[in-house]
Amino acid sequence: MLLGYQRVSTKDQKFDLQYDALLAAGVPDRYIYADVASGASQARPGLAQCLKALHPGDTLVAWRLDRLARSSLHLLELVQDLLARDIGLRILDGAGASLDITTSQGKFIISMLAAVAEFEREMIRERVIAGIEAARARGHKGGRREKLSPAQQAPAQALLRSGWTKTKIAQTLGCSRTTVYKALAQAKAVVE
Repeated sequence: MLLGYQRVSTKDQKFDLQYDALLAAGVPDRYIYADVASGASQARPGLAQCLKALHPGDTLVAWRLDRLARSSLHLLELVQDLLARDIGLRILDGAGASLDITTSQGKFIISMLAAVAEFEREMIRERVIAGIEAARARGHKGGRREKLSPAQQAPAQALLRSGWTKTKIAQTLGCSRTTVYKALAQAKAVVE
């Protein structure tokens, strides 16, 4: 029996390419499991369900290796689990295509491919961190913008001093009470 697994990183992405490839490989529609999750995410209920549904003699089919595992360690653990349970692995496209994990050559190649994939992800992570640090050095403050600007914090303080409740201030300024509390605390810290 063939069981398929597909994954996309964001809700904006589509499963179409992977889904079509899995169907073309002979995976029945009802045996295709899916996740919308980052490759590094540990929470992948679709993969967990797929692995649970596999029985000895079955084959797990994935479009590419990077859709399946989040790191080289995870891939190796997954391959060891599949081998121990007498389950095959079939990769349809990319570097892992036509790979037989039951041979020593297949095990070696899969560990090398997993290491390269993890290296690539680390390089991307390092570039993102370097970009964030460069932006900070130029004075860019990362993160979400404050809901209330410093110009809006002054009226919030004045309304509070005049006896308004924080709930009423939040409604008037079009924000949450939490935002009002934070803005008032920031203003108080600046005064002190």
